[in-house]
Amino acid sequence: MDTELNQALTAVGPRLRALRRDRAITLSDLSATTGISESTLSRLESGGRKPTLELLLPLAKAYSIPLDELVGAPPTGDPRIHLRPISRHGRTFIPLSRRAGGVQAFKQIMPPRDVQDPELKTHEGYEWLYVLSGRVRLILGEQDLELLPGEVVEFDTHIPHWIGAIGPEPAEVLNLFGAQGERVHVRARS
Repeated sequence: MDTELNQALTAVGPRLRALRRDRAITLSDLSATTGISESTLSRLESGGRKPTLELLLPLAKAYSIPLDELVGAPPTGDPRIHLRPISRHGRTFIPLSRRAGGVQAFKQIMPPRDVQDPELKTHEGYEWLYVLSGRVRLILGEQDLELLPGEVVEFDTHIPHWIGAIGPEPAEVLNLFGAQGERVHVRARS
């Protein structure tokens, strides 16, 4: 086996362990998600077991990252990013970033809805939202705001919130999601 391939395979274990720990996932939970035994996962992370495609594919899926990123494959020379849209609850999320951890960027397309009594949610993290088009309603704690194109909000997602498109057309927004306490840094010119 050539040295470059051996180095890439050796680096997979620590990368797997770091991914799991960064996301606060136990070996037991990861085993339940992937169908891979805890002992096999532990041996993969420690380097006691060589990674195979049969083991890496379910792990890439569980972590929602491309296989080449999971194994640290060298760049192919093609700078284009081919990310697949995700549909949830009638909304479309288009990932704009690929790296694991850190701030994640999405373009979100929301169909218009006439929601009289929206259910507010909370979750880990911090969100920054920029309205590209349409009108967006944001309920954030006791505040009920209408956001128009060009407006920006940022908030701690522990605060109960709901976001939806209002009006006759869909709304498009850019979302940045960060870990708890991680905020967007804006640099202003003096």
